[in-house]
Amino acid sequence: MSKKIEIFDPAMCCSTGVCGPSVNVELLRVATVINSLANKGIMITRFGLSSEPQAFVDNTIINQLLMEEGVEILPVTMLDGEVVKTKEYPSNMEFAQYLDIKVEELEKNDKPKSCCCSEGCC
Repeated sequence: MSKKIEIFDPAMCCSTGVCGPSVNVELLRVATVINSLANKGIMITRFGLSSEPQAFVDNTIINQLLMEEGVEILPVTMLDGEVVKTKEYPSNMEFAQYLDIKVEELEKNDKPKSCCCSEGCC
């Protein structure tokens, strides 16, 4: 049986948060990892507070966390219905552990091929 990972994101300007005048490198890493995993047939579901608020209401665990801790608890990562991480996104090592795969499968894909500037900063 495959593992089910769900990420409940804070309110962002778009579904990945990788937009706007200054790109958040951590959000770019997470989006790249999730895309890489999707290409391998491993699906991770993300819910955005601003775009899919009903998912936060419908999930009793997430709803309770928000009532007790507020939006500062986000992002929240759930593995098979259990909260495994709050307040920050999983590292590549944590994604690998959750999915029982080698971290090398993620690390070779976590750097973007191009970036928003010509300085090679990414």
